[in-house]
Amino acid sequence: MDRKKLRPQAKNWTKPLTQRQAEDNNDKSRKHVTSEKHILFFMEKCRVTVLIKVLIFCLILLPLGSAVHAARIRIIDTTAKHAPTRAPAALLRNSAPAGSYLTLGKNSDISIIKTRPEASHFSATRRLLKVSKEITSRSAIIVDAGTGRAIFAKSADTPRQPASTIKILTGLIAIKSLRNNEQVKVSRHAARMPRSKVYLDRGKSYRAGDLINAVLLSSANDASVALAEKIAGSEAEFTKMMNLRAQLWGAKDTVCRSATGLTRRGQHTTARDLATIFRHAVRDKEFVRRMGTVKIRTSFGELLRNHNRALWRVKGAVAGKTGYTAAARQTYVGLFTRGDESIIVAIMGSETMWSDIKDLVEYGFKQEKREQLAEQGPSGRKSKIAMLN
Repeated sequence: MDRKKLRPQAKNWTKPLTQRQAEDNNDKSRKHVTSEKHILFFMEKCRVTVLIKVLIFCLILLPLGSAVHAARIRIIDTTAKHAPTRAPAALLRNSAPAGSYLTLGKNSDISIIKTRPEASHFSATRRLLKVSKEITSRSAIIVDAGTGRAIFAKSADTPRQPASTIKILTGLIAIKSLRNNEQVKVSRHAARMPRSKVYLDRGKSYRAGDLINAVLLSSANDASVALAEKIAGSEAEFTKMMNLRAQLWGAKDTVCRSATGLTRRGQHTTARDLATIFRHAVRDKEFVRRMGTVKIRTSFGELLRNHNRALWRVKGAVAGKTGYTAAARQTYVGLFTRGDESIIVAIMGSETMWSDIKDLVEYGFKQEKREQLAEQGPSGRKSKIAMLN
């Protein structure tokens, strides 16, 4: 072989080792860059192809959109949708028959999405907790005046001193037992009663109607004892009549030891019992008429003012009785009516009685309205009783 032809090739082998390695690496990098460019070009080509196919697919399906119907699912038997013995009766009546179809929606109709959802149990609980925190009453209850159903309750069965709210029994028994013009003589014991009072003179006789108004409007202790002694012979015997009337009306946790509500050992009632007693008492039209009077002048010239400020402070107030002693704190029971709805509110152990009454009345009527709307709904569901114990 000609040595001259081999000589130029041999020069490459005479180069240093590091120079040869560098040249080899450069060749490899150039090949790698070229392969990456081919891959990127291929991927871009595939992407364009996919986009073109998607556009063609959409153009084909667009005319068929109007033919798409709302989804439908088959109705199963209602017994399979509820726990045993717990399916609401109204829901079972209003459910579609088994085997039929339920339409989930309509094409291009989003009205179901825009519909406001019903209030959840959590929102109702938040409202309940808010009311419970705002009131200072240790015990409270709101009941439906027509049915006696509890709408709200907070420690409603805890026994406490009733203060003058128990005079609703004294006044009602006197209305049932005495004629309006019947004369009532005032004993020494009655005349010495502490405030509040109308300062009756010992040994003097007064009309029963005037004394009943003094009890129900001005919460007069002297008038309460005078009526009790006239009806039963003594205050102690009269309290037996009060206890019997309370028991007959279902107030099982009420024990009366006085006709006035002044603090006595063993005397107690509950917010639930107060509401129960008052609910029965307001069935007497004369009782409601007297308690709804703001002020009246007696036959002996005394101007009686109603202690129930809710009559001119709270919308819908019809009748009510206040009470206060150091042991009982502020107590109250009253009837409120708005439209066709009537509720009874009873509180015990309050420090801010009038604001508590207003908050509870507003809550009670709002809750009644929500329950009416729930009953009118398609499911016929009913709100749960709000209760804190």
